[in-house]
Amino acid sequence: MIDSHMADIETFPRPRRRKGSGAVTLRDVAQLAGVAPITASRAINTPAQVSPEVRERVAEAVRKTGYVPNLLAGALSSMKSRMVGVAVPTIAGPVFLDTVQSLTEALFEAGYQVLLGQTGYDNAREEAWLDAMIGRRPDGLVLTGTSHSEQARTRLRASGVPVVETWDQSEDPIDMLVGFSHVDVGRKVASYLHERGYRRLAGVAGSDERAMRRFRAFKDQAGALGIADVPVATVATPTTLGSGRHGLAELLAHPDGVDAVFCSSDSLALGVLIEAQARGLRVPDDLAIVGFGDLALARDLEPALTTVRIDGFAIGRQAARFILDRADGPVERRAIDIGFELVQRASA
Repeated sequence: MIDSHMADIETFPRPRRRKGSGAVTLRDVAQLAGVAPITASRAINTPAQVSPEVRERVAEAVRKTGYVPNLLAGALSSMKSRMVGVAVPTIAGPVFLDTVQSLTEALFEAGYQVLLGQTGYDNAREEAWLDAMIGRRPDGLVLTGTSHSEQARTRLRASGVPVVETWDQSEDPIDMLVGFSHVDVGRKVASYLHERGYRRLAGVAGSDERAMRRFRAFKDQAGALGIADVPVATVATPTTLGSGRHGLAELLAHPDGVDAVFCSSDSLALGVLIEAQARGLRVPDDLAIVGFGDLALARDLEPALTTVRIDGFAIGRQAARFILDRADGPVERRAIDIGFELVQRASA
């Protein structure tokens, strides 16, 4: 089969490119492949429109020249950027890594690239990131949590860009949503510790809104079970092992003492465990500890850490599925609760 545009080959001049004369262009690729620029463009962007022989010649020319297609031009004509913006509060801790990894892999397999942003648990930083992203017309945005400013929510809804909120549940999602209930987590942990015979409950919590919601529910459930006073040491986010140690030191100064501590992350729980052992406290006999996240280290601690497991891989896969499905049309089920699991080990 002879490509219908081969007749254009001789109509284009073939100037030699000088070293250092600028970026490689589509015309350079076409010249090397012996085809017209329009044919080279089709071979790269809509390969089904040209013959296999022409596709291979153009592909070889791309390899030799190092040509990178102008994706912005393609996006303007097709209204598809093949990019998805993903915002996480922090990359300092590992809790969101499973979600980012599975999301990135699923989107990459479908021909999309991810632009990762770090919002720092700060609405103003999230707004600045959204300003930068929405103007570039991504094919989707994946956000962590549902606590956005009203301005951000308004902009996102007006943009027409598919939005997936993750790691949370909400009665009023912006668009699509996959996560779990932080309120249910707090209630479950309080009930679990109460069932195990602990009555002087306390918490060490990061200052972000989702952690605060878990701990409000933790305290409310404890109150419903007859435990009126539940001190919570609040530490800055992102949380660290050191802030866990400081948090326990603060709690141990409480007049009534504590016999069980719920932590808003496994890294905080590790800090609490180290501080407890440094003070000669036996875990769980003198002090029970429950974490959040079920990081790889949790099962290998001594004693192994009781914690709340969140399936971050499932969140990432579903977020990617939402974006890909939306590209084909409306999404029927727009909110999914993946739940959580309280993993009982030796620390509580």
